[in-house]
Amino acid sequence: MTTATTAALPSFAESVAAYDPVLGLEVHVELGTRSKMFSGAATEFGAEPNSQVDPVTLGLPGSLPTMNGAAVESAIRIGLALNCQIAEHCRFARKNYFYPDMPKNFQISQYDEPIAFDGWLDVVVDPSEIEGLPAGTGTEPITVRVGIERAHMEEDTGKSTHVGATGRIHGADYSLVDYNRAGIPLIEIVTKPIEVAPALVPAVARAYVTELRELMRSLGVSEARMERGQLRCDANVSLKPTGQTELGTRTETKNVNSFRSVERAVTYEIRRQAALLSQGEAIVQETRHWHEDTGITTSGRVKEEAEDYRYFPEPDLVPLAPSREWVESLRATLPEPPATRRARLQQDWGFTDLEMRDVVNAGATVVIADTVEAGSTAAGAKKWWLGQISRFANDRGVALEDVGIGASDVARVEQLVAEGTLNDKLARQVVEGVLAGEGEPDAVVQARGLAVVSDDSALGAVVDEVIAANPDAAEKVRGGNSGPIGALIGGVMKATQGQADAARARELITERLS
Repeated sequence: MTTATTAALPSFAESVAAYDPVLGLEVHVELGTRSKMFSGAATEFGAEPNSQVDPVTLGLPGSLPTMNGAAVESAIRIGLALNCQIAEHCRFARKNYFYPDMPKNFQISQYDEPIAFDGWLDVVVDPSEIEGLPAGTGTEPITVRVGIERAHMEEDTGKSTHVGATGRIHGADYSLVDYNRAGIPLIEIVTKPIEVAPALVPAVARAYVTELRELMRSLGVSEARMERGQLRCDANVSLKPTGQTELGTRTETKNVNSFRSVERAVTYEIRRQAALLSQGEAIVQETRHWHEDTGITTSGRVKEEAEDYRYFPEPDLVPLAPSREWVESLRATLPEPPATRRARLQQDWGFTDLEMRDVVNAGATVVIADTVEAGSTAAGAKKWWLGQISRFANDRGVALEDVGIGASDVARVEQLVAEGTLNDKLARQVVEGVLAGEGEPDAVVQARGLAVVSDDSALGAVVDEVIAANPDAAEKVRGGNSGPIGALIGGVMKATQGQADAARARELITERLS
């Protein structure tokens, strides 16, 4: 029963009532350096396949790695931001394994001497959204301190694409390998075992990855775009009978690439393992693949132990010994922690906890902050970014930063509304035009002729036509019944294709009928 539909499994509440889940997360973060970890090859995303390679990337005989200083600096800053100790001496190792996406047949990584270790990151979960919590938990946000075992440097692998009906290596017609990603600097951040109230485990997984992405972006070390593979999460889950201390056998669900999927994958694995254990079956220590469409995991391969990789010190790179002066100078460059910044922004913007959570979950904190800085109100910025623009981004599978409209554009739309040049309906059309690539807001207004009609002569003529066309409604208004005035205003808006100044139209209708 290694694979099952969710309907065939015990519920999540039943699973965590019988077993205590233990969670471990390994998150790989691609650093945003201009060159690779051990060579000068470029790292631009989306380049033609195999166009960003060199002898080191391809593992050609005689090629030697050279350490990327900017990547080391980013690794130290990440370690400091995660409250880690920074090693006074560390080195790289060779991790040996044989896959087509590793041209050298080994990966340069760090094994027993990581650059950063023994840290922590606090995350917050909302108990109001979690079922199965013990009575008396309360409704206040719960802060969980996630221990960080290590953060180490390594190089990324290439990317294999299996062409065929299944999209997987089994059943593929053929496979293609792109080595552009091979050698890009990675930081792998490994948590200590996370043991919290069982019902909290999936929510903590999601909150941790969300907070980690915010941290990487605030540090400026990575765009941390999950849809581009710049931040990838491996979720380790094991179960132990309630009340016992000995850890169970774990599985590792690989390369989960969205916050929602992290939560769903952990939930499914808890239920799947609970079903196996309740039937007296053993858990296989293996890697597993998450399927977004079906909401299940499937078996990958038996999980290797460290000795299977035959680690040994990398002979072509000297050990690294960051001076304390350098480390402290980098500590001074750390920005305001994301949690502190969110609390400050929430207070400045006047958002409720629920509103701020929506902003964070949408990944909109930065764009809203930039829009407010450009002159918008916080409420206005939130309305656009979490409404029309967010829907546009979701439909096209792109991040908010890449939808084609910037913070200054949104702020300008808000200004045009405040000035009375646009109403809300027209503003939506302007945003639509900017998203379609028709230019900046003012250019779209002019090209589409979208300005509000507020001139009394032009608007008055339309009002007279609407009153004449609706004598019954007009007579009721004259008689003191203000109810039908809404229908008359609606007629004006329809006649002007939504471009009338509704407030001025009301005033003109009232003047004529009083």
